[in-house]
Amino acid sequence: MKDKQLQQSWQLATQLVHGGKVTSGFGETSEALYLNSAYSYETAQEGEDRFAGLQVGYKYGRYSHPNLDMLEKRLALMEGAPACIVTASGMAAMFAVLMCQLKTGDHVVANKVLFSSCHYIIAQVLPRFGITHTLVEGADPEAWKKAITPKTRCVFIESPANPTLELVDIPAIAAICKQAGAQLIIDNVFATPYSQRPLELGADVVMYSTTKHIDGQGRTLGGAVLGSKQFIDDMMMPFCRHTGPHMSAFNAWVLLKSLETLELRLERHCANAALLAAALEGHPKVERLIYPGLASHPQYAIAQKQMKNGGPMLAFEIKGGKEAAFRFMDALSIFEISNNLGNAKSLVTHPASTTHASLGAEGLARVGISQSLIRLSPGIEAGTDLTADVLKALDA
Repeated sequence: MKDKQLQQSWQLATQLVHGGKVTSGFGETSEALYLNSAYSYETAQEGEDRFAGLQVGYKYGRYSHPNLDMLEKRLALMEGAPACIVTASGMAAMFAVLMCQLKTGDHVVANKVLFSSCHYIIAQVLPRFGITHTLVEGADPEAWKKAITPKTRCVFIESPANPTLELVDIPAIAAICKQAGAQLIIDNVFATPYSQRPLELGADVVMYSTTKHIDGQGRTLGGAVLGSKQFIDDMMMPFCRHTGPHMSAFNAWVLLKSLETLELRLERHCANAALLAAALEGHPKVERLIYPGLASHPQYAIAQKQMKNGGPMLAFEIKGGKEAAFRFMDALSIFEISNNLGNAKSLVTHPASTTHASLGAEGLARVGISQSLIRLSPGIEAGTDLTADVLKALDA
């Protein structure tokens, strides 16, 4: 492996290709795939020493393995984080980052607009363990101040939020959290590490569903949690080792290869999102356009302060409600209808009937997800083709 200090001095594009690479000794240019569930030792003493932490080496696939190790090192370099741990899915990462540290009597604060599974864990699962929660209006700093109490252990934020792209002022909330002694966790899936760097903005922990843009081609599930070495080693690692959400070697290898093109892909994703936003702005059939890169976004000033660009996602409300939304989606030729996002192929989603349907009518209304809301995840196709596809479908 190249010198760690040297790797940290590289630009992002170089880190994503070479960071953390380990070769087998055969001189391969593509990282090898290590399909092993367990490892053997030359002597019984060596086995004891590895489990005691006296000797460096792999022990069991649920603990770590070469592909996992390389991926975690490369992701840490990408994020500028001291340490990283990856999991089998984004929701496994979200659940682990909370449960590895919460106990009965603790309190969690989150913005009210959340991916439905995140909402389920905070509002349905945590209360079973005597862990209370408060959901707040993300754009209101005073609401955060009132919600965070001496019992608040974690503050969980999606910014931009799924699917309304609501933004939270991360540095402002980070300052409140530090004063209260609460850990600030940022779900950075919608912004991606290309457009937003939460740790540099004051967050303690950042997490991803690697299923999205990091994989980028709709092949694998995965999650990642990045933060201080102490938090990852002392809190996350024991929890993951004993509860078993580790990623498979194959998925880790696929993601490792995906990282090589991440910056190039995100440049196109973000450029296409900006192009589509410009085409949709002011369109007579668009009731409301939501894109952080436009001055019309309610938190545009925050986006300018903490995001590199408008990000790779956008959403809009179409005139005519659910019926018009479905007609629009069915008329698309390039965009594929899917509940996923962050794919090389452009995807379109109707959140109210899919990703957030479990919230029910009242829950959807509470977080501002209407039946006319459409979420767009532009891929890496030619932007002019995507624009033509969307405008044609609006005509339908």
